[in-house]
Amino acid sequence: MKKANRWRRGGGAPAPREPGAELELRRPGPAGAAEAAWIAEQRKWMLGWRRAIFPGVFLVYLISVIGAVHQYSRGGAFIAGCVIVGLFSVGYLLAVVYAGVIRGRRFWPLFALLAVLTVAELPFARVGTFVMCVYLAVLLVSERGGRAAPAVIVMTLASVLVPVAVPSWHDSVATSLDSNLSPVTIPLTALAMFGFFNVLHGNRALAEARSELARLAAENERSRIARDLHDLLGHSLTTITVKAELARHLGSRDIGAALREIAEVEALSRRALADVRAAVTNYRDVTLAGELASGRELLRAAGIAADFPATAEVVDSEAQELFGWVLREGLTNVARHSHARTCTVRISGNSVEITDDGMGAASGCGTGLSGLRERVEAAGGTLEAGPVPPRGWRLLAALGQPFASAALT
Repeated sequence: MKKANRWRRGGGAPAPREPGAELELRRPGPAGAAEAAWIAEQRKWMLGWRRAIFPGVFLVYLISVIGAVHQYSRGGAFIAGCVIVGLFSVGYLLAVVYAGVIRGRRFWPLFALLAVLTVAELPFARVGTFVMCVYLAVLLVSERGGRAAPAVIVMTLASVLVPVAVPSWHDSVATSLDSNLSPVTIPLTALAMFGFFNVLHGNRALAEARSELARLAAENERSRIARDLHDLLGHSLTTITVKAELARHLGSRDIGAALREIAEVEALSRRALADVRAAVTNYRDVTLAGELASGRELLRAAGIAADFPATAEVVDSEAQELFGWVLREGLTNVARHSHARTCTVRISGNSVEITDDGMGAASGCGTGLSGLRERVEAAGGTLEAGPVPPRGWRLLAALGQPFASAALT
């Protein structure tokens, strides 16, 4: 009982975490190995050196600015132009890599410094400088989203008008316009990054929702175990205590009655031990009802409408755990890969079917479905997974009679 109370009181204010640390939470039950691996992979790309890979590769296009500096500048001017490009690269990496930390008031001074470096590069790289505006557009979109459109338009117009307004930069206006691709690359890159950051933010929100769901599920299970232990042991231990005292009092007067009381104490103790083991086993096992509840929350967090049966009682008790595994893997795949709007689950006494109206898995079955197929076949059933015309995906696990002949719930 003391352990249960300490467990219940073990909460409190969470310790501060570094950005992205919330992805370290693990869901003990419905998360599963596949989901835990996905969360760990997301965390790798949100923290550490990996998040610098894409911005670092993207900087290769600044070579064109250095080429423009070499074309229009010599001697000390060439060195100054290259130094400005180097400082711009470092500032850009800092702004992107630490985007989760450098926000608001601390973001804009760094962005202003990059803008000043861009303007300072104009005498050295001339029209080639406007390639740097592509990077400024990326930063603006990452910080402001769609609200960065006016600034992107201004930079696009500047890349068109400034070369025309400075005659010394070109032999003719036509030559300058033919060599300057910035008016096209600036808005197109900004548009592409807008879509990219929307997907990134969606994945991050889904990961955070899963982590929060994992925390709530763990707390609910702790409360359930504490409640079950109290209900089970409170009554049993009280009865055992009373009977033990009675046996002690009867020991000097009626040995036979005392032995009967002791035998009942032994039976009660064994029964209480079995009840505790059953409670702990239920905490560890996968249940179909639990997967229906957690799956509904998972789809809600992913923005997918769920059409689930109201109860899992129609399923045979022997198939409850197996179908729970099927739901866990199937709904995880729907949330991760399908891009669906709706998901439907139908169950019968010997089958479970999951369908969605998403993109499906054109690449075929992964390791999760392969392991699930082995689990279903080991139980004497069959597993089918494949696209559904005209759009969608279907996962079916059946024991005994084919699913088509089973009454759906």
